[in-house]
Amino acid sequence: QVQLVESGGGLVQAGGSLRLSCAASWVTSYNYVMGWFRQAPGKEREFVARIRYRDSSSAYAESVKGRFTISRDNAENTVNLQMNSLRPEDTAVYYCAFAAWDLRRSYFNIGAYDYWGQGTQVTVSS
Repeated sequence: QVQLVESGGGLVQAGGSLRLSCAASWVTSYNYVMGWFRQAPGKEREFVARIRYRDSSSAYAESVKGRFTISRDNAENTVNLQMNSLRPEDTAVYYCAFAAWDLRRSYFNIGAYDYWGQGTQVTVSS
């Protein structure tokens, strides 16, 4: 089964930047979607961004539009999340997720994804 390994979390001051990466292994098809979700203490896990690997089409949550950029890496099956102009409210555990592409799925929803990473902590201090 697909395995996801995230990296790049940490502590940053408000206004700063961080770059998260997610490497997927045991992928057997290039027609898939990778997404980033986040979960703050006491809150539900929420959608941040997603990218379709085949054509790099992407989508973002309104709260991160213009500040975060999701991209494919040249390395196989690796997706990055560049986070700029970070705010204290961006503090959360960030999770990478993987799903096969399916027109019937809404990739804004947790339930659309088949595999999840272990999460990486992002803390933004004010």
